[in-house]
Amino acid sequence: MLIIDAHLDLSWNALQWGRDLLQSVNTIRTLEGAAVGKGRGVGTVALPELRRGRVAISVATLIARSTGRPVPHLDYPTPIQAYGVAQGQLAYYRALEHVGAIRILTDLDALNQHMADWQRWETQGASGETPPLGFVISMEGADPIMEPGQLAEWHAAGLRLLGITHYGPGRYAGGTGTELGLTALGPPLLREMDRLGVLLDLTHCSDESFWQALDHYGGPVLASHNNCRALVVHQRQFSDDQLRAIIARDGVIGAALDTWMLKPGWVIGERFDPANPPVALNDVVDHIDHVCQLAGSSRHAAIGSDLDGGFGREQSPRDLDTIADLQKIAQLLEKRGYAAADIAAIMHGNWVRLLQSSWART
Repeated sequence: MLIIDAHLDLSWNALQWGRDLLQSVNTIRTLEGAAVGKGRGVGTVALPELRRGRVAISVATLIARSTGRPVPHLDYPTPIQAYGVAQGQLAYYRALEHVGAIRILTDLDALNQHMADWQRWETQGASGETPPLGFVISMEGADPIMEPGQLAEWHAAGLRLLGITHYGPGRYAGGTGTELGLTALGPPLLREMDRLGVLLDLTHCSDESFWQALDHYGGPVLASHNNCRALVVHQRQFSDDQLRAIIARDGVIGAALDTWMLKPGWVIGERFDPANPPVALNDVVDHIDHVCQLAGSSRHAAIGSDLDGGFGREQSPRDLDTIADLQKIAQLLEKRGYAAADIAAIMHGNWVRLLQSSWART
């Protein structure tokens, strides 16, 4: 089963964490064996595992905050620094494309040809070398965009999805952990996104900025890596009303695999601590199923794993070793009675549809 994963912080792992993603997960774990810090030595994502897991397309992020709350290698004192870091992350993806490891997809023809190549490879029994991996470039938090008018420069360079905020008080909108709405920069950025055809990713929006963003943006929307507040009560998750608003725009919600977002009572720490309830991929399917029940169909549910988004196996479902294990989600959906066409839609088809409909407009 082909997969599209709508949220992977690949360049951040490569540059800010110093991982060579052309090597296997096991090799990277070995090289980090003596490293100290959260997620070190227990990563789950690298390009060989993406190929093995049939992840035909990844939405690959640029992330460099500038919220006024500096964090090493993530949140920078000025937008100028955030701009420079994000430009470097984009250059990393271009370097991967230069050596033939990936294709950066920016238009409808390239998307359709890429999916045809992967479907042909799968139909032929997955024999021979896999086609190059497809990357769609996204930005998680708009802080590196120095002013709204600069979005055209980023779009010309390949940016196709934009999450306007992240954690904290973003330059354009309040994010997770705030009750802030759009800043003065927010509405003009959203208008520019609409004009250029850049998809709005509502993930990490505060409740206030979520609803305000919808008022100022008329194009297609998504939540690339977001779970359901009805199942795990936290501001980071979206309420049923918010999920319905995305569904009403014919958007898509990608289920995230960070364990604290999957099951009530899970505490960030040692995964095998008996005080924590066990979390497995079946809990991911609970969130996918909740979206399907709200929508009355499978049309709006998908995957946005966020694997290795600052954590590793210690904060991932216990039956997942690497990203290749996303294939197990299809099997779990089948056990719940989902038809083959619905499973294919969730695993990749819904993201293809959203990109096709968006890129057909531009």
